[in-house]
Amino acid sequence: MNKGVNLRELGLNEKLRKEYEEHYKKYYLGRVSVEHKNSYKVLTENGEVMSRISGKLGYQANLKSDYPAVGDWVVLDREDNYNGDAIIHAILTRKSAFSRKIAGKTSDEQIIATNVDTLFICMALNNDYNIRRLERYISLAWDSGATPVIILTKADLCEDIDIKLLEVQQVALGIDVLVVSAISKEGINDMLAYIKPMETIAFIGSSGIGKSTLINVLLGDEKQKVNEIRSDEKGRHTTTYRELIKLPSGGIVIDTPGMREIQIYSADLDASFNDIEELAKSCNFTDCSHESEPKCAVKQAVKEGMLTEERLRSYKKLKKELAYFEDKKMLSAKQLEKKKIIQMTGSLDGIKKIKNR
Repeated sequence: MNKGVNLRELGLNEKLRKEYEEHYKKYYLGRVSVEHKNSYKVLTENGEVMSRISGKLGYQANLKSDYPAVGDWVVLDREDNYNGDAIIHAILTRKSAFSRKIAGKTSDEQIIATNVDTLFICMALNNDYNIRRLERYISLAWDSGATPVIILTKADLCEDIDIKLLEVQQVALGIDVLVVSAISKEGINDMLAYIKPMETIAFIGSSGIGKSTLINVLLGDEKQKVNEIRSDEKGRHTTTYRELIKLPSGGIVIDTPGMREIQIYSADLDASFNDIEELAKSCNFTDCSHESEPKCAVKQAVKEGMLTEERLRSYKKLKKELAYFEDKKMLSAKQLEKKKIIQMTGSLDGIKKIKNR
């Protein structure tokens, strides 16, 4: 049996403890550290246990988001595996959930990590650099309920850092941006400033951009397996599943596999494209589509060089994707998740406070 953990050090707060004691005290409490196809590793005060969901929980689950995910607090019938897998009977209320639409025509969402305080959106400064993809990550991040921070990795492989940093800052409105290198250790201390006891950081981004390497630096060992850089300067992606890890410093990190597709399921464009939303308030028509309408403040900003045509196209594309899912009534799961957050904070303003804290 693995050594148990202090649940408070894993992020257990008073609100979660109260929910557990009021509704599930006859069970044991734990946090999901690894999610497999039909089973989960859960960290408890008595150690790590292999678990699976109860028949009732599976029957009540209508969508993939109704199942446990890495970062979830769950209640179990036992704290060991002496008599088989532990059974998960319920999931405590999530305070945040970073998710994306599942690839293909299905309308379901895939939850990447839950109960995250800060999202490290990682993008390499070499061949992975892609501003339009970054905008997608930012839109999803603001919608999750966690606070995004952008980590520009592999600074040692970039010769025009200042130019790229300026480009990123122009789309990362209200978001801190850090330039780091796992090789030279540049920016590592800046990252450490965001990692606090009892708080959870999730690393997200494309394959091979150095997420696991950075986590190894934070851990001080080679726990997360990584491979050598390829000839095209892209890392060889090795992380195949999401994993929650407690750091020696007291914080918690979640390592995630690289995401090749970032399909939008629900996103906060008001926050991620605040510059365009503010300009739109000055348009002559309240329902201006920023196409050919007269006195369009957004198009005027493009003409005057205050806004790039590429950013406007990206905004319209994401807006169109969201409208499609709204028309198809596909946002029910995300809406339910937001209701849970509203119940936790008391209002929509509470969500904004979480994002801006």
